[in-house]
Amino acid sequence: MTSDEHEEIEGQGFTIKDNRSSQKSEDEIGDESQPESSAHESDGAPQPKIPDLEIDFSTFVLSLTSSAFYHLGDIADPQTGETKVELPAVKQTIDILIMLKGKTDGNLNADEAKLLEQLIYELQMKYVEKKKQT
Repeated sequence: MTSDEHEEIEGQGFTIKDNRSSQKSEDEIGDESQPESSAHESDGAPQPKIPDLEIDFSTFVLSLTSSAFYHLGDIADPQTGETKVELPAVKQTIDILIMLKGKTDGNLNADEAKLLEQLIYELQMKYVEKKKQT
């Protein structure tokens, strides 16, 4: 790729632009604050730009956990409003969190360690409860 080329990758509802090798003028940088129109907009209305979240260990763990709560049926599908229980997916997430706990032992601050421990415990209890219902 030359310095004048930009690589664009389109996926489901998003576009990734690789501008690492290009230099932007001040006008172009100022235009970035305006939300871009997407070809994947469903009703023609501009979609709100999702703010960038700080990615740290706690955010990562909470993301995994929210996925597990979705698979427990505690969180509805945002598009359909339906809930669905998929216990194998919950078990996999619990196993991942337990693995992370072991691999990060001694490397987390007190808040991160406590969060991870609490989330594992809560998911295990909810998993056992749902398992008994099936």
